[in-house]
Amino acid sequence: MNPASTGRPAERALAAPTVSCVFVCHDGDGRILLARRSTGARDEPGTWDTGAGALEHGESFESAVRREVLEEYGAEALAVETLGVRNILRGSPVSHWVAVLFAVEVDPGQVVIGEPHKFDALDWFTLDDLPRPRHSQLAETLAHFAAAR
Repeated sequence: MNPASTGRPAERALAAPTVSCVFVCHDGDGRILLARRSTGARDEPGTWDTGAGALEHGESFESAVRREVLEEYGAEALAVETLGVRNILRGSPVSHWVAVLFAVEVDPGQVVIGEPHKFDALDWFTLDDLPRPRHSQLAETLAHFAAAR
């Protein structure tokens, strides 16, 4: 069976690069929102990470980010800022993602776990006091975020 046959983003990434919108949600006062990946997550369960989601056909980057923030965290994006692009090649699990990175301001009072099958905890942190264990891609994503601040 062709791994890309169902068309789901995680499966497409096994056969061809997939475009992902990766976002660092922040409160505008120096705190960032991280989610702990649950046992149902696609990869690296138990690790803390930022939000992300696949770009859908015909969708703008900003629309994708706004949709994903609402789906994952139940919050409206107050401001969306493009941070850069990363070409991510991973060996375990094998995947290839083109990640467009964003900073997204949200109202902390709106934030809830919107996808409990993917995340089992959310919390606010400063860049100098991050939780462990961390997702393998978190450091690079936060480096882009910090450089834009």
